[in-house]
Parts: sequence; structure tokens; C-alpha cells
Amino acid sequence: MPDGRTRQDIRLGITVSIVLKQDQRTGKLTRGIVKDILTNSAYHPHGIKVRLVDGQVGRVQNIEE
Repeated sequence: MPDGRTRQDIRLGITVSIVLKQDQRTGKLTRGIVKDILTNSAYHPHGIKVRLVDGQVGRVQNIEE
């Protein structure tokens, strides 16, 4: 199961769980639908940064199937 650290696994319109900047200490996840992919590199060890359709920005922790 893809974990969100590889850019090619993330597509616009899929449902993901992200960790917001303010939630990084607690690890609280927020679910939403990807609107934009903000990370340009093919891989990021902390998760690819995305913007959800509701405007929240965070790093992908799980890709919901």
C-alpha cells in the first residue's frame, strides 16, 4: 500500500490522510481530497506536500483506497 512519500503515487482527486504543520507533534491526521501537489521532487521522506480542496496544506501520510 502506498504511503505518500513517492510523488507518482499521488494523483489529483484521490482521498488522502495528511498531517498539518500544527499537528506534526501529535501526529493527528486530516482526511481530504487532493487539489494540488506542492512537492516537486519525486520522493520526500516526510511525505509529499499537498493542498486539499478545502485549502489545508500538509504532508501525505496515507493514501486511502
